[in-house]
Amino acid sequence: MNCDDMTSFCSLVINITSATSTFIGHQLDLLYLGWVWSLFYPAILVMLILPAMILILLYFSAFLLYIYQRRKNVYNVLHETLEQRDPWVGGRYLISLVWDAHGYIWHGYEVKGLENLPDSGPCLIIYYHGAIPLDIYYLVARTIIVKGRLVHCVGDRFLEKVPGWKVILEAFDITAGTISSCIQTLSEGHILSISPGGVREAQFSDHNYQLMWGKRAGFAKVAIGANAPVVPMFTENLREAFRTVSWPHKLWITLYETFRFPCAPIYGGFPVKLRAHLGDPIYHRPDETPEELAERIREALDKLIQENQKLPGNILRALVARIYESPKQD
Repeated sequence: MNCDDMTSFCSLVINITSATSTFIGHQLDLLYLGWVWSLFYPAILVMLILPAMILILLYFSAFLLYIYQRRKNVYNVLHETLEQRDPWVGGRYLISLVWDAHGYIWHGYEVKGLENLPDSGPCLIIYYHGAIPLDIYYLVARTIIVKGRLVHCVGDRFLEKVPGWKVILEAFDITAGTISSCIQTLSEGHILSISPGGVREAQFSDHNYQLMWGKRAGFAKVAIGANAPVVPMFTENLREAFRTVSWPHKLWITLYETFRFPCAPIYGGFPVKLRAHLGDPIYHRPDETPEELAERIREALDKLIQENQKLPGNILRALVARIYESPKQD
């Protein structure tokens, strides 16, 4: 073998070795990337993808309402079958169909005690606030579809600052609310929903479902001022659908107290079983103070929680409940 042949042979061996090394390295890179993806995918799913689905649905609702507001042909088609004085009635019905379908498919959503909401006249709903008040979204939709009534909602002021949500707040009459404005809403014969715990309860309650009302009694003053019955509401497994990151707890509290804005990250979107329970109406007694009425309402809501929620809440158990539920013991 001459020198040129030896050189060619060595060059071939080097090329084959280089190509083999490159191929193996590429495969190892793919395996490594696959391992990294499998490691972080669950966190990405529960921290970003599933919560984003709710955000996307909210913006999709706003998008449909914008279309409903702008496009005369869509407005006229809906308005012909749902003609009323309220110009948003058709749009709300359309959005309610979307949310009710989402609740049924993703969470097997049910409502127990919907008959406790009157077909006409005022009613005040007092409810436990989850990390995301998904249950009140579903209840509003179900009430519009089944009873043809809008549940007016009291929401935190920060909602008014979220870009693109103004049309939703307007169409569904979601306002920050004062005692006088809430009394006015009930006096006009509407259904109104209030969560006394508000954002604080949403951010800092946990899977033990503690009510975080402090000494608040404004909602009781509203019920007394409007002479309206109060219906407590609690939704099973609400904290298993979405949860807040509790650590570092003191940091989230400090940020909330400083900015009055929910800062604790939310994760979840799990397709757990959700079942809303509407309790028996509570009526104001003669000579009963707002504080006394507030305490009775608190006790009634806490009783709903104790009777219908296995504590502490468990995500896996709530997922299994979509398929099988063990019979409740008396």
